[in-house]
Amino acid sequence: MKNLKLKAARAAKDLSQQDLADAVGVSRQTISAIEKGDYNPTIKLCIAICRALGVTLNDLFWE
Repeated sequence: MKNLKLKAARAAKDLSQQDLADAVGVSRQTISAIEKGDYNPTIKLCIAICRALGVTLNDLFWE
């Protein structure tokens, strides 16, 4: 399932996939795969992404 919430939150901060990847210490391909729904990130990575975007886990990863 695509993670459109992540893509929207990233765009709202005017960050590219590469910018977010650099901020959390992963590759751009990892961010792309999460947004496409092809990869389930670890809870540690979920938390890092949320911190970088200034949102909560509920905002991005739970319905």
